[in-house]
Amino acid sequence: MGCCSGRCTLIFLCTFQLMVALERQVFDFLGYQWAPILANFFHIIVVILGLFGTIQYRPRYIVVYAVWTALWVAWNVFIICFYLEVGGLSKDSDLLTFNISAHHSWWSEHGPGCIRREMTSSGVRSSDSQSYISVMGCLLEYQYIEVLHSGFQILVALLGFVYACYVISAITEEEDSFDFIGGFEPFPLYHVNEKPSHLLLKPMYLST
Repeated sequence: MGCCSGRCTLIFLCTFQLMVALERQVFDFLGYQWAPILANFFHIIVVILGLFGTIQYRPRYIVVYAVWTALWVAWNVFIICFYLEVGGLSKDSDLLTFNISAHHSWWSEHGPGCIRREMTSSGVRSSDSQSYISVMGCLLEYQYIEVLHSGFQILVALLGFVYACYVISAITEEEDSFDFIGGFEPFPLYHVNEKPSHLLLKPMYLST
């Protein structure tokens, strides 16, 4: 019963984690955040693998999922440190875009309450004038939105890790108990030979 409830909870967590990862992937694509896009891609694959392993009683797949959730927590801790500029990190750097482009988080211009205005350096629009984007009135700065996203990912991942370890131990105990009562032992050979010998002796008895 405990294993069943643990599996059901883990299936729910994996499904919810998959939905949250897809939501985050969409916003990272909109912001051209290539490093998070790549990390989200691997995360989605491993979560699907963990979901499959939980449904099909494959503890090895659940182990892979549990190991990845630990790495996923570490990655999201790095994202939090990046946007809070901890340890010399700068949220204005192009680290998350692999220095390919100067794009930043999608929330930097489309956060709640943000008013986006495009201005030119000379005040007059022309094909040669350089445009600047001014964002004002945001109810919540984009770096805190990214921190909240990563914090929520950490919370779900920790729950998934705990339940994955529980399901792995429960499945292992069930397999060990099945081995102990002879569930996987081969059928004894003397049972195979006993019946033919009885059938051979029976005609001789009838003939006498």
